[in-house]
Formats: sequence, structure tokens, C-alpha cells
Amino acid sequence: MQAEEQLILVDEQDKEVGFLPKLEVHQKGLLHRAFSILIFNSRGEFLIHQRAHGKYHSPGLWTNTCCSHPNKGESTEAAAHRRLQEEMGFDCKLVFVYKFIYKTELENNLTEHELDHVFIGEFNGEFKPNPEEVFASRWISLNELREDIRLHPENYTFWFKKIVSEHLGSFRFPMK
Repeated sequence: MQAEEQLILVDEQDKEVGFLPKLEVHQKGLLHRAFSILIFNSRGEFLIHQRAHGKYHSPGLWTNTCCSHPNKGESTEAAAHRRLQEEMGFDCKLVFVYKFIYKTELENNLTEHELDHVFIGEFNGEFKPNPEEVFASRWISLNELREDIRLHPENYTFWFKKIVSEHLGSFRFPMK
């Protein structure tokens, strides 16, 4: 994690209200802009990944294909494409589907309080995840994913469980 990375602080209407370093934002639990990407293939399976064990929060937990924050002065969609390439080693068309706010306490006295923009995309090619970001990855059906989250909720990130339980069934796959 780069200490000087500036996150975009927002109000509940997603209006920018300032910028602060990433760690400070998570220490203070301040609302900031983020995004989550869900990639599926032509069989309707989702690409999920296990966060690298060196991550500053939620290490080793399974989550959506890619998630991060836009940089100061960067659009959320541009950041989503950039991070998908940096984390998973590919890029594809992304479609914005909705945004939501959540807040949860994390380990190390950190709080995740995000206005999360959710994007979906379809990809069927080869990819090479960045080992500094991703420990493992796999394709999984929605039914299999829901069942595994039901049986082992402790293995998944808070935000991903929220996306799966509250919104994932409303998306159309494959995209038309």
C-alpha cells in the first residue's frame, strides 16, 4: 500500500468533499468512493479471487473479481479499467449497474466505509493475476457461490456478501 495514495472523500450523494491518504481514511472510517467489478464468462460463471495474504485488510478472503478506489482526479470507470488490468491482467467492456453505501469494522482497527460503484463485464480469455493482489482465483456459478457463502460466510469479504445477497440476482448474464 502506498501511504501517499489519496482517496476521494464523498458525501452520501457521491459529491466529492475532500481527499485524504488511504490508511487515514480507513483508520477514521470516512465515507469514500470505491468500486467493485464482477466479471462473468459466457457460461454465466463469476470470476472471484482470494485476496493476497499481504493485503492491509481482509487478507486471504474471497471476493469479487476486482475492487479498489479511484485516484484523485480519476473517473471511477477509468479507475475500474486500470485496476482490472493491474490486478487480474486483463481488461474488458464494463457496464455500471448501481452504487451502494456500506460500513463495516475490519481487523487492525480499520473501518471500511464506502460508496461502492458496481460494474459488470464479460470475459472469456486467458488472464494472469498479480500475485501481490491475488492469492488464487476461480470461476464459480451463482448457485455454487451462494451456497458456499451460506456455509462459509467467514471466507468472504463483507462487501461481496452484500452484493451477492442483495443485488447479484438482478443482473442479466450474459450481457446483451
